[in-house]
Amino acid sequence: MLQFRVLSVGTLAMNPLWGEKVPTREGHATTTLIEAGNRRIIVDPSLPANILQPRMQSRTPIACDAITDVFLTSRDPARFRGISLFPNAKWWMAEKDREVLAQVAAEVPWVSRIHDAPDSLAPGVDLFPLPGVTSGTTGLLLAFPSTTILITGDAIATQEHLDQGRIVSPCESVEAAQESFREAIEIGDGFILGRDNFVLNPLRGTIGVQPK
Repeated sequence: MLQFRVLSVGTLAMNPLWGEKVPTREGHATTTLIEAGNRRIIVDPSLPANILQPRMQSRTPIACDAITDVFLTSRDPARFRGISLFPNAKWWMAEKDREVLAQVAAEVPWVSRIHDAPDSLAPGVDLFPLPGVTSGTTGLLLAFPSTTILITGDAIATQEHLDQGRIVSPCESVEAAQESFREAIEIGDGFILGRDNFVLNPLRGTIGVQPK
């Protein structure tokens, strides 16, 4: 059975769509747990380990050492501050960003533990490339019987970015990011946003699936 749960809602350090011009908080990414068959997947363990561990304990009965996989939606360091909580898991990232990150493996030895992600992490959990913010930004498409949920990473950062069709900054390729945004809107009935919560696609009607 395929299920998901948002463990920690992310936020931007500075959100210009809120009228902010300077950083006002510590930015971090949204962290999600996916359960699919015998796989338990953490997406973007962004909070520091000493914060993420009690957050997990408050949101799920699953222990850190029972996590089978960690998926990082991009090479942004904000994605993996808490990755050390999951030593038993396989760590995955899309190939393009993994190759860039590998260039600093000598300085950050644990980076060598990250592998190129396969096209599918589990039944109903498929990679969905969303290049632009970084060249390898990649989401996960969760395929339920009657709906699709897309974990977007920073390809769609917040509710305001979704509503206004805006791209987060900094961004490696605005043109590629805009195309990824359009593709996300076309395929997702709902989104788990890179720096926000689970939201419905405003262009679609009510969907049948509910988060766990």
